[in-house]
Amino acid sequence: MLTALGIIFGVAAVIAMMAIGRGAQKEILDQMKLVGVNNIVISSKTEKKKSSEKNDNSSEPQTKNNSDSKDAKKFSPGLTLQDAISIKQVIPTVDKVSPEVIYEMDVIRGGKKSTTKVTGITPDFFSVFNLDLLKGEMFNKEQLKDGKPVCIIGSTIKGHYFSKENPIGKEIKCGPIWLTVIGILRNREVNQQALENLGISDYNNTIYTPIQTILLRYKDRSIINKNSFQGQTIFVEWGSIHIGNEADNTSGNQVDKIVVQVKESRMVKPTTEVLRRMMIRRHAGVEDVEIKVPELLLKQEERTRDIFNMVLGAIASISLLIGGIGIMNIMLASVLERIKEIGIRQAIGATKRDIILQFLSEATMISITGGLIGIILGIVISKLIMELTSIPTIVSPWSVVISFGVSATVGIAFGFMPARRASQQEPVASLRHE
Repeated sequence: MLTALGIIFGVAAVIAMMAIGRGAQKEILDQMKLVGVNNIVISSKTEKKKSSEKNDNSSEPQTKNNSDSKDAKKFSPGLTLQDAISIKQVIPTVDKVSPEVIYEMDVIRGGKKSTTKVTGITPDFFSVFNLDLLKGEMFNKEQLKDGKPVCIIGSTIKGHYFSKENPIGKEIKCGPIWLTVIGILRNREVNQQALENLGISDYNNTIYTPIQTILLRYKDRSIINKNSFQGQTIFVEWGSIHIGNEADNTSGNQVDKIVVQVKESRMVKPTTEVLRRMMIRRHAGVEDVEIKVPELLLKQEERTRDIFNMVLGAIASISLLIGGIGIMNIMLASVLERIKEIGIRQAIGATKRDIILQFLSEATMISITGGLIGIILGIVISKLIMELTSIPTIVSPWSVVISFGVSATVGIAFGFMPARRASQQEPVASLRHE
């Protein structure tokens, strides 16, 4: 057992490290499903700009250069629905375009009230993010065109407001408007930390309505009227007039973000560059949008994790190598201690092949026994890691087979030299050995 310890811990370490790697890979794939495949996200820089302005105001005033002065005088309409329409019409590599308008508002039904996100979308949203309906139907052309007060709810919304009844055909009050539920999304298991890292909303806890419903019945931020100035602050700076409430980080943008799905993966990067130039041109030369490719970011993260896992696997494999060396040393010592036994066997007819098989089988049995114990220990360690640290681990059958195969191979490879040395002992000299 002491000889097999190196093999035991080596196999256990390999299985545990590969389990962590598989868990990390699955987590990345799940996140890719959340953000969709071949997607490009266009969002406004308004929020970041306002936060940076607040930081600048808190410190000493700084002198702006001429380029900043020129940019301040330029007017950009912000991110609009027309941007999404133009992208779909102009860029041939684009498959689907999904604009989103997001509001947080009070949702009331049956005496229950909570603040929930209500998102205005187009039908492409569900295919872009691989979302399926559990019950009901999608928005039809009439509902989309006329902005009918209808909605599709997530599974969490269904459980909270319609726990004991079928919500299809029922109404739910979102802000000042009663919306009729026409569909329920299938539940999707998501990691809250992943949602925060990727900057996406919880699909299960959101109410979806046609984008025209949001623009017509709630608020269209691109339209300026008397109500637009109520409760707003007017800032005059460098010859430009800025109208907006500092708390409203979406002021001036008709839509909050536009998700563009590209037809082929190889066209994602060139399409991103075309989109960047198109947005600058459409926004009068003002770079007021941010373009991200979540899939590329996730693939980069996946590559980083793969390299990290390879390093961990290599370190764990060294344990197997050390275990093999330990077996070889013990077997060599065993040969020296059993020289007389070897001489007796040779004297009664044992061949060199018989001696080699004897010592080789002993070394192999040590490594196989250590491998079996290591497999059990590796699975237990993987489960403990998941329970104690919340790091996802997946024990793959292949990792068990590979680690066990390597342990057996190590026993044979490192047991051969001592076995060969034992077979080369002279029978007469062995019998006289004390």
